[in-house]
Amino acid sequence: MAAWCVVGCSLPSPPPAPRIARRAFVLRSSALAAIFHFSGTKPRYLGVHNTSPPSLALCPATNNCVSTCEDITDSNHYAPPWSLPFFPPTTRPNMYYMLVLINFRNYNPKDGRITKHEAMNQLIQVVTQTKPDNFTPRLVEKTDDYVRVEYESPIFGFVDDVEFWFPPGNKSIVQYRSASRSGFIDFNANKKRALRLALENKGWASESPI
Repeated sequence: MAAWCVVGCSLPSPPPAPRIARRAFVLRSSALAAIFHFSGTKPRYLGVHNTSPPSLALCPATNNCVSTCEDITDSNHYAPPWSLPFFPPTTRPNMYYMLVLINFRNYNPKDGRITKHEAMNQLIQVVTQTKPDNFTPRLVEKTDDYVRVEYESPIFGFVDDVEFWFPPGNKSIVQYRSASRSGFIDFNANKKRALRLALENKGWASESPI
C-alpha cells in the first residue's frame, strides 16, 4: 500500500535557485531599472574639507575610490594630482601650463600655456560630454575652483561622484577624487580610459618624467 502524507508531515525544502552573478544579473535586468533605482545618497563628506591643509575627502576602506589626497603608499586608493606649474603674476598673471592626470598618468596640452579658467572649462567640456559605458554625466556643482560631476549608469542608476579642485597656492595642482556610491570594487577603469582619450584628442600629451 502506498504511503500517503497526512497533515502535519514535513516535506523536503525545494532546491535553492541557481545563483546568478551580480554582473550578469544587472546586465539581464534592464526591465527592473524602471522599478528599482540605486543611485544612493550623496555622501555628506564630499567637497573641500577645512582641514590643515584643506583637501578633498579620503577614500573609504573599499576599493571603489581613488583620491589624490590619500597617502602615496596606498596603492589601492592613491592617484597623483594634476600639476599646474605656477607663473608669477609679475610676469604673466594667472597663466598656467596644464599638466593633467587621467588613469594615473600626467598630461599637458601641446599648445602650451593656458589660464586656470581655460583649463577648467576644457576639463568640464571633456567630463560632461564623454559617456563611457553609456554613463550619463551631470555637472552638479561648480565654483571658481571646484567641480563635481555625477556619472549615472543606464542600468539601475548607479552613481559615481567625481570631484576636481584647484587649490590655492604656488604649487598650483589639481586635486582629484572619484568614488562609487555603491559596491566594493572600482569599475571605473573604462571611464578613466575614455576621459584620457578624450583629452588626448584635444591635444593633451603625456608629461615628460624629466
